[in-house]
Amino acid sequence: MKEINSVKIEFLSRSSNESFARSTMAAFAAQLDPTLDELGDIKTSVSEAVTNCIVHGYPDTLGKIQLRARIFPDNSIEITVRDWGRGIADIDAAREPMFTTGGEERSGMGFTIMESFMDKLRVRSSTGRGTTVTMTRRISPRAQLRAAK
Repeated sequence: MKEINSVKIEFLSRSSNESFARSTMAAFAAQLDPTLDELGDIKTSVSEAVTNCIVHGYPDTLGKIQLRARIFPDNSIEITVRDWGRGIADIDAAREPMFTTGGEERSGMGFTIMESFMDKLRVRSSTGRGTTVTMTRRISPRAQLRAAK
């Protein structure tokens, strides 16, 4: 399916940029007229993905994070968060609830949260070369929501 709009930005893996990424994706997704709950789910998922890049991809250094979003005619948004950091040695283990490599202060729920808030989650990673997380969410058209009530 061909996208009808897209955006791509890059920023450094500073924790202060997590809120920037979250707000940017919320503003971009707003053109789909999401509910506040749908918008909250997108913002939270982006926060989790970007935080993973910062904490796990670049734990001891600054690196580049790329955020890309595409909107499709079926009222869906695809968001891709990519880093060129450490990578994930075992993606299956990393996707298990409570698994973390970030120390005791980390909950290990990032992928679980993304998976529960988005319709689809795909994770690709190569050790030493980085990680790409792609999330998709279809937004319910408001006219249909109002008619259903």
